[in-house]
Amino acid sequence: MNITKLRAFNFKKFQFLEIDFKPNTNVIVGDNESGKSSILLAIDLVLSGSRSKVETLGLDSLFNDEIVQDFFKTNTYETLPNLTIELYFDNADAEYWGRNNSYVKDFFGISLICSPIEESSKDISEVLKEKNSNFPFEYYSIQFIKFGGTPYLGFRREFKHILLDNTTINNEYATNSYIKTLYNSSVTNSEKNKHLFEYRNYKINFRETVLKDLNNKVGDGRYAFSIKSNTKSNLETDLTITEENIDLQNRGKGRQCFIKTEFALQKNDNELDFILLEEPENHLSHIHMHNLISRLNESKNKQLFIATHSNMISSRLDLRNSILLNSNSKASIDLTNLSEDTAKFFIKAPDNNVLELILSKKVILVEGDAEYILTEKFFEIITGKKPYQLNVHIISVGGTSFKRYMEVANLLEIKTAIIRDNDGNYENNCVDNYKNHISKYSQLFYETNNSISTFEISIYQLNTKICEELFSPGLRTRTVQQLMLDEKTDCAYELLEKKGNELVVPQYIIDSIIWLTKD
Repeated sequence: MNITKLRAFNFKKFQFLEIDFKPNTNVIVGDNESGKSSILLAIDLVLSGSRSKVETLGLDSLFNDEIVQDFFKTNTYETLPNLTIELYFDNADAEYWGRNNSYVKDFFGISLICSPIEESSKDISEVLKEKNSNFPFEYYSIQFIKFGGTPYLGFRREFKHILLDNTTINNEYATNSYIKTLYNSSVTNSEKNKHLFEYRNYKINFRETVLKDLNNKVGDGRYAFSIKSNTKSNLETDLTITEENIDLQNRGKGRQCFIKTEFALQKNDNELDFILLEEPENHLSHIHMHNLISRLNESKNKQLFIATHSNMISSRLDLRNSILLNSNSKASIDLTNLSEDTAKFFIKAPDNNVLELILSKKVILVEGDAEYILTEKFFEIITGKKPYQLNVHIISVGGTSFKRYMEVANLLEIKTAIIRDNDGNYENNCVDNYKNHISKYSQLFYETNNSISTFEISIYQLNTKICEELFSPGLRTRTVQQLMLDEKTDCAYELLEKKGNELVVPQYIIDSIIWLTKD
C-alpha cells in the first residue's frame, strides 16, 4: 500500500497543492519557508485521523492566510472557505474506494475536511455582522472521511506511520511522542492491554511491599507514600529506548537523531507503513550521514517521505526521487525524466552541489577554486551589485561535471551560465562537446583564442602589470604566469585581497554575467 498523491486546498502557504508520490522514497527539497514541513504535516494529520491534533495546532495556524484575508472582502457565511487535505492510495480496503474527493471520481483515499458547521450558520452570520469581526475558526467542524463516505477513525491504526522531526531533538514531548508511536506500532491491542495490566500490578506490588515499611514508619494510616497511577504516569509515558543500556535522552544530539531514524527503519515489515523524516541530517557527522543514507537505501516495504537541505541525502537517494519546491517552479515538479547516467553520477559523486543549483534562480558554474574566488568580485565590477542581490548563485564544480548540472538546469528551467577553459581547442572542447546541452537556459562561455587556454592565462594577460608587481619578487626559475598556473588558488586569493578592484575582467566572463542578469 502506497500514498500516490496529495491534494491540499487552503492549507498553510498553499492555496492549492498537488504532488504525486513515488512508491518507495520521496525526497522533498526546497528553500526555507517553501513548504517542506507543511507537506509532511499534511500527511501526518490525515493519517493520524486525530481531531485533537488538529485542534492543538489550531485552525488559525493551518488555514492559508491569503484565503482568510480574501474572505473579509465579502465577509458572508456563503463565502467561508474550507480547508481540505486529500491522500490518495494505490490500494486499500473497499470502504476507502469512492468519489468523496475533489476529482469526484473513484479512488482509494482519505480526506481531512475543515468546514463551517451548517447548524451554526445563523450564529456565524450574526458574528460576521459585528464590527471588527474575526474569522470564525471556532465555528468549524473537523472531519476525517474515507473516499467511500464513512468516517476515518485514526485510533484504529489502520495506517501505521511515524513523523520524526530532528529539528526538535531536544524537545522532551517530541521524544516521548516518538517512543509512544513506535511502541503502539509494535503491539497488538491485546498485547498492549496485557502490558498495561502487568505494569499496573507491578506498581501495586511495589507500593505494598517496598513502600510498606516506609509507610509504617512515617504514617499513622491516614497518609502514605504511593505510586502515581493516572493517565500521565503509565507504561507509555515511562517507556524509553536504550542503546547498550544507555537511555536515548542521555546520548548526544547526533546519536539521538541516528538512533531514532534507524530504530524506525528497522521495524518489521508489518509494523510501519509510512515514515516521515524532517531534516534527518540534523546534528549528524559525515560518517553518520553515510550510515544514515545506507539505512535509508536498505529500507524495504515502507514508503519514505524525507524533507531535507542535504546535498548528500538528495543526490544519494537518487535525484529522480526528488520533489522540488523551487522558488520558480511548481511544487509538483520532479526529476523523474533525469537520465539514468546523470542520476547515478550524483549518487556516486564524492561531493556535489546539485541541491544548491536546484534551489537557485540563476547560477554561474565555474570549474575551480581560483575562478570561484574571483568571479564574485568580477560580478560586482560588472553589475555594481553582489550576486545574491540579483538572485545569482556561484557554484564551483569539476569541469567534467558541467553536462550533468546542465541537464538538471535545463529540466528545471534554471538560467545557468557556465564558465569554462578552452584547454587549447575551443571548437572541440567548448563548441562540439556541449552542442547537445546548450539551450535558452544553459549557455557556455569561454575564450575563443586557443593560446589563452586557461582562466589564469587570461587573467595574467589582461592584468600583467598587477600580476608582475605582486608575484615576481623572489621568483628565480618560474615566470609569473607559470606561478599562477602552479598555485592557482593562492594567487587568486592574493589578487582578490590586494588588487580586486583594479582587475580587468576577461570579456567571456563579462558576456556570461550580462547574459545571466538580463531579463
